[in-house]
Amino acid sequence: MAVSDHGTAGRPELTIALDVATRSILAAILRPAGTKAIDAALLLAEMAVPHPVRPNWPACLRLAHASIPYERLTDIDTRLEHSAARPVIVPETVIVDRGNIYLSSAFRAACETLGVSLQPAPSRQPAAKGHVERTFASINTLFGQYVAGYTASNTVERGRDVQKEACWTVAQLQDLLDEWITAGWQPRPHEGLRHPTMAKAALSPNEMWAALIAAFGYMPVPLTGRDYVELLPTRWHKITDRGIRISHRTYDDSALNPLRGQPSDVHAHGGKWEVHHNPHDARQVWIRLPDGRLAEIPWIHRDHVHQPFNDHLWQHLKTHIEQRGDHEQYESDLAEALHAILTRARTGSDGRPAAGTKATREQHVQAGGPAWPAALDSGSTIPGLAQQPQDSARVPGQAATGVHDLDGPDCLDGLEEGDEDDEQDWSAAAAAGGFGLYDAQREAEQW
Repeated sequence: MAVSDHGTAGRPELTIALDVATRSILAAILRPAGTKAIDAALLLAEMAVPHPVRPNWPACLRLAHASIPYERLTDIDTRLEHSAARPVIVPETVIVDRGNIYLSSAFRAACETLGVSLQPAPSRQPAAKGHVERTFASINTLFGQYVAGYTASNTVERGRDVQKEACWTVAQLQDLLDEWITAGWQPRPHEGLRHPTMAKAALSPNEMWAALIAAFGYMPVPLTGRDYVELLPTRWHKITDRGIRISHRTYDDSALNPLRGQPSDVHAHGGKWEVHHNPHDARQVWIRLPDGRLAEIPWIHRDHVHQPFNDHLWQHLKTHIEQRGDHEQYESDLAEALHAILTRARTGSDGRPAAGTKATREQHVQAGGPAWPAALDSGSTIPGLAQQPQDSARVPGQAATGVHDLDGPDCLDGLEEGDEDDEQDWSAAAAAGGFGLYDAQREAEQW
């Protein structure tokens, strides 16, 4: 469970890209309200460029310390000098499930732009993407169950009031996940990775990447900011005297002055103009000018709302803010409410530090909460990986195809008559050291 921008707990959705040859997690994206076509398109771009090292990461997570020919690679691609120890791979073929986001025009256009062949998996055959399914289960057991707010796959295998345990935002969970992939997944030996000359030794994804680089080489793909904008989804709008209006938001700039009230040359869309937008940061859009360039057009209230916000949060506000006055007044009211809610999400509703800060961590331990794992607490700079409360067994969750909803049922049902004894049993087990990981074979022996 993650804390959303408007303060409620919800389950984010995880989308990953897995390289079959090296078992490397090339890209992983968490989204609060479902993955969109733009997320799948940007997933492709994230594979092709180096992953930057975060400022608070230890030096051992830099690519320079990985078991790869670092000097030779930096001679080819200088961007790798400040990269994390994760592979940079442009796939020849992407195998996807038949979800709408992968069959969308935005994702197909992104594959065409990067020269990637798109191959849908056979319907009703999850084994066709078994590597991804197994990796989702590994993420649950190796990462997910140690993060506060873990829901497991059903109510039997989780703690009580898991919604109250949620303390991380989606952005904070994304940072934790990226660090775990670099520190915990990429250097970890994988039984399915073997080298012909060392058949008995299991290689890590990074080691397998190094071996394949020696055989096939490395080709850098220099994506610019414009390339990312080109991958964004497209809408078609008219340019009025007040600019471009999208869902009660007005975008305007002096660059639109020659185009106001004028039709575009694209007759197939009724003279409307091509507009690129980012569903996860609606503070600006980009319009295709007659000369082919993409010009950035800001939201008229961008100077007031400094943080990114997504369409989901904007629609949530529209359902709670009553319209009064004209369109300009309503848009101003929405912007004011948006600024207030983003400020509360960043600083806490009552002035306390936001979730995930050092103060929150210390308060959590002082209140009797479980301590962070010792191995992660010393030098790993992952303070967010908290040991789950010891009142629940942990098993891997079930994964979807390509996109994984980190969830179980919504919440535990309320206590019914006779549940008091069960609650005492759970408390006694927690005091005795907790249930730990669920071992099916040991459980079978007891029966």
